[in-house]
Amino acid sequence: MQRREFSQTLQSNMASSMVVVDTEKVPSEHYERSQWVLNAPDPPTTCHNLMASVTNTISPYQNIFSSQRLVLSFLRGIFPILRWGQSYTQTKFRNDLLAGLTIASLCIPQSIGYATLAKLDPEYGLYTSVVPPLIYAVMGSSREIAIGPVAVVSLLLSSMIEKLIDPGIDPNGYRKLVFTATFFAGVFQAAFGLFRLGFIVDFLSHAAIVGFMAGAAIIIGLQQLKGLFGINHFTNKTDIISVIKSVWESVHHPWNPRNFVLGCSFFIFILFTRFLGKRNRKLFWLPAISPLVSVMISTLVVFLTRSDKSGVNIVRHIKGGLNPISINQIEFNSPHIGALAKIGPVLAAVALTESVSVGRSFASMKGYHLDGNKEMVSLGFMNIIGSFTSCYVATGSFSRTVVNFSAGCETLASNIVMAIVVMISLQCLTKLLYFTPTAILASIILSALPGLIDINEAYRIWKVDKLDFLACIGAFFGVLFASVEIGLLVAVTISLTKIIWISIGAGTETLGRLPGTDVFCNVQQYPMAVKTPGVAIIRVKSALLCFSNANSVRERILKWITREEAERNTEGNISSIIQLVILDTSNLVSIDTSGIASLEQLNKSLVSNGKQLAIANPSWQVIYKLKATNFVTRIGGRVFLTIGEAIDCKLDF
Repeated sequence: MQRREFSQTLQSNMASSMVVVDTEKVPSEHYERSQWVLNAPDPPTTCHNLMASVTNTISPYQNIFSSQRLVLSFLRGIFPILRWGQSYTQTKFRNDLLAGLTIASLCIPQSIGYATLAKLDPEYGLYTSVVPPLIYAVMGSSREIAIGPVAVVSLLLSSMIEKLIDPGIDPNGYRKLVFTATFFAGVFQAAFGLFRLGFIVDFLSHAAIVGFMAGAAIIIGLQQLKGLFGINHFTNKTDIISVIKSVWESVHHPWNPRNFVLGCSFFIFILFTRFLGKRNRKLFWLPAISPLVSVMISTLVVFLTRSDKSGVNIVRHIKGGLNPISINQIEFNSPHIGALAKIGPVLAAVALTESVSVGRSFASMKGYHLDGNKEMVSLGFMNIIGSFTSCYVATGSFSRTVVNFSAGCETLASNIVMAIVVMISLQCLTKLLYFTPTAILASIILSALPGLIDINEAYRIWKVDKLDFLACIGAFFGVLFASVEIGLLVAVTISLTKIIWISIGAGTETLGRLPGTDVFCNVQQYPMAVKTPGVAIIRVKSALLCFSNANSVRERILKWITREEAERNTEGNISSIIQLVILDTSNLVSIDTSGIASLEQLNKSLVSNGKQLAIANPSWQVIYKLKATNFVTRIGGRVFLTIGEAIDCKLDF
């Protein structure tokens, strides 16, 4: 019904906004096609587009109780497990069971290490590997992604929240702020998906993420020197100068080399198993279980030798049991609530960027589509519920997803298996981890960092786009020499500056006809293109002619015409005088009032010099605005479907 009314409105607007063209000036064979352009129906308004977006967002929730079929369709849309669960087989379960056990062996030691990176007790990393994977398994749409804590988000979380409360002085207060920030991150993630605002995450460009990840990996690696060397006094700052200074100062204090020997030994062991796994794909399970094997062996060595009494730092107590409820620890009345509300979207954006990019990469390999908005909703609700159950921000882990994929997972049931294994470990095995040396956790985190530094990709960015590379190194050095959040801010600022630069610096290009064709191309790109005598064909490169670039475009066109006529005069060309300027607007998506004003000034300048202006191939929004401001009438209706038709028309010069 709404579509019919909208169509009738468009038809009435079309009838009332007919533009009359002087047929004496336009050949009959082109007149009808000119009318197609000039008398097109009005495009949808901004309000209509907004309502359509809202309708598309809420349409799955409309009339859900009208029939059983709609209810089932609605539930399948929210819970994809109902869809793939119907075709689940014993073979798929066997593959998912193997994959789940494999990633659990990697997840347990990593989760403990990442919790210490987030300045939380080790058990909170394990908690974050239980509830979020279970929620995502029910609501998520990726088949391969493995959910849990990750290094970059853990570092970002601690670096931002410890500025509000020192975890060493008030661990309970710090933990409450972590849960509150996790809640806000989940709310923003869900909102991004529900209101189709995923484009906000795209402000963290690919190049910026490459630089940010590399800088964060180096900072994380330097911070692990504390555990690797057994340093007791270490800085809480994340910039490279403070970390190196702290390491240098610790050299003058007594430190136990046993921590370093133990950590380095198993670090080499983990890297060696990874090398074997890459050489032989059948041994994919070897690098996956090597961190857990390292924890088991090193814990046993420390227990048997009681080297903890000789200066080896150990984890000590890890609280067992299932996830405790933490909803009462989320503080909306905290004096830091404003800062947490700002931290939330930053955490949400970084976590979404990593998870969605990982999920889409493996979805393309498997040949299915991953809906980014649905992913954001599932990740959002996952973190909201996680904040109620003693979890901090969880997202898709690249390293564990690679292992999950290599292990042959079929569905998200592998996440369920992983969560159950971690749950059993929390119930039964935490006491066995009492003697786990912290140097081993440091070596496990260090072994996961090389995957975050992609030098080849940075080199490719340098070759393809220098401005993108500037965003990459800006994020890299921002993280290294300032802080993680400053690095993100630098990356976003450079990306936005690039967009503004491209908008303001919108150029023009001269077109010519390719010999033997009706195709018009840039004469600089195609030197064989022939210019039409007495006609200048100019195309605007930008997609938007607006206040930021309109005057620049107008001045470029006028300067080019003056220079072109001077060159033709020098060459003795009898057609040196340009009579018609055709503006190809095929690239323009929209135009604002400043853009229209600049076109009016351009037309006046051309007319005063005995030249005329024509518009070719305008988009729907552009021609609508040109008609609404009577600009089409002021140029005599010289608007054409193609450049060729504009040239062929016998205008009355």
